Amino acid sequence: MREAVINAFVHNDYSSGDSPVFEVFSDRFVITSYGGLIDGLSKKEFFSGISKPRNRELMRIFKDLGYVEHLGSGMNRIMKKYDKSIFEFTDHFLKVTFPFSKIKSKEKSREKILNLIRENRFITTSELASELRLSTSAIEKHIRNLKSEGILSRIGPDKGGHWEIQS
Repeated sequence: MREAVINAFVHNDYSSGDSPVFEVFSDRFVITSYGGLIDGLSKKEFFSGISKPRNRELMRIFKDLGYVEHLGSGMNRIMKKYDKSIFEFTDHFLKVTFPFSKIKSKEKSREKILNLIRENRFITTSELASELRLSTSAIEKHIRNLKSEGILSRIGPDKGGHWEIQS
């Protein structure tokens, strides 16, 4: 979503005085940018990550602030997590709808991990992956996030140690 918010600001057509619109509903987050696709950029190019900023000075500012690495990388990150169906194009608007079900499933996975650790503080990442039917890399990512948020810590070595959940 972060990438789409940045794209909304950088690629919005401000010539009519309209700013991007951000709407939060119970089941989705919707971003509407004015201006549609930039002239000369096809949908295929858009989805492949080719970037043609409408507002070059805004893009430079976002780049200088470290919010973007290089042109087009944001779209590639969005397309890794969502499919094309979240985008709606018209001649004058670009609307992106992020369903909360994707976000909620991450929260559910985290909660399931914590519940399994509560049941067995010696459980391994492989066992967590098997139990939750996720890849070990997905489990490791959740664990990294839980550790960085101060929710989970590892006591002792990978082999022979145990998990501790912070209250």
